[in-house]
This record gives sequence, structure tokens and C-alpha cells, in this order.
Amino acid sequence: MKRYLITMIALLAFTTAFAQDLDDTWNYPPLLPQSECPNSLLILPEAPMPNDAVFAYDYSQFLWGKLQRNTPRGEQAKEDALLDIDHVLANFSPAMGVVMSRATTPNLAHLLAGLLNCGATTTAKKHYMRVRPFMLFNEPSLTPDDEAYLRNDGSYPSGHAAYGWAVALLLTELNPERQNELLKYGYEFGQSRVICGMHFQSDVDAGRIMGAAMIARLHADKEFCKKLEKARKEVSKLLK
Repeated sequence: MKRYLITMIALLAFTTAFAQDLDDTWNYPPLLPQSECPNSLLILPEAPMPNDAVFAYDYSQFLWGKLQRNTPRGEQAKEDALLDIDHVLANFSPAMGVVMSRATTPNLAHLLAGLLNCGATTTAKKHYMRVRPFMLFNEPSLTPDDEAYLRNDGSYPSGHAAYGWAVALLLTELNPERQNELLKYGYEFGQSRVICGMHFQSDVDAGRIMGAAMIARLHADKEFCKKLEKARKEVSKLLK
């Protein structure tokens, strides 16, 4: 109940001051151009094939995910699928222990929007074009409204999992006292994609690697470090 209340408060706590450039989160400028992002095609192993040993685990996790759908965990998975900045801030707020929103943490909102559009998973996705679970098994996903678009987007590695893990790592820097809660939720954020039937477990595992790689690379960028410091200051005020 406490998590639900914090999430609802966070969703309500935003103003239109930053709406013009954040409402369309997917078109927000990335923190780094594609050419400077870690190259998933060069970093990760090849995408698993149906006859690979790892695919047996992928299939068992797909079955596990289906069992979660008609439970509160399934409801969380549907929430985690929403990547507009208001939902991202609200859904991570309970783990952070404070209400994050465009109103309360505007610099952080811009930072996370830019992080979303960094292309750390793009090269491998385009190269392998791995078929997603709901397509391979010809079964409905938990988020049917996303299916048409995602049929043309490769499954390996998971962009959602990469982003969720990257956000968890970044927020842990800003509030290390909540590291366990944040990292646990960042992990669950990735698992939500298995529950939705949108990704295989191996997609999610690879996504977390790329999320961590993206955060490591960003710390070598001076502009990112400046933006991170601004976000740190506004979060510090909320934590006092």
C-alpha cells in the first residue's frame, strides 16, 4: 500500500513547466550520440538460437512469466512497460524513498529522458532481429497495444532492461542509503519484460550488461557529469 501511495503521489506531482520537451520522451535528445555509446554488437555474445542450451532456460522463464500475469506482480510488469518520463519517475519513487517528478526533480527528469534515448542496445538489436517470445510462441503478450510496433524491433538485448538497470544504478549514486531497494527494483524492472512475454530471459540479462556499460561510459562525459551534479543537488534537498 505504501508503494502504491508514493507512486500515485509522484504521478500527480508534475507541472507543465517542462512539458514541451518531455511529453514526447522518445524524441528527447540522447545524452550521447549513437557513435559514442557502447556497441552492443561488439560487446555481447551472439543472440541465443532455439537449439542452443541457453534457450531451455529462456523457455522455462517464459513459462514462469506467464504464471505471474494474473497477480499483483503482473500489474507491476504492465506499469514497468510504460517508459514516458512521468511513469518512470513515479514507479522508481517508492524505491527512492522520495517523490520524484517533473515538478520536484526537473533536472533528474531531463537526465533520465536523455538516458532513455542513448542507443546502447541498438546495434545488436538491428543485427540479430531476434523474434520476441509472444511472436515465436504465437501467444498474446501482457501488453497487446505494444505488439504491432515491437514486431519490427529486435528482442536481443532488451532496451527496457538496459534502461531500468541504468536508472537504478544512477539513482543509487544519488541516494546510496536506498541502494538495496533501488537495485532490487531495477532488477525487477527487467524481469517485467519476461512476464510481459516481450523478451526472453537472455535478452534481459544482456540488457542489464548494456545498461551498466552505458552508465560507465557516461561518467567519462563532462556534460553528463554536470547534469548529474545538478540532479544530485535537487535530490539532496528532498532527502533532508
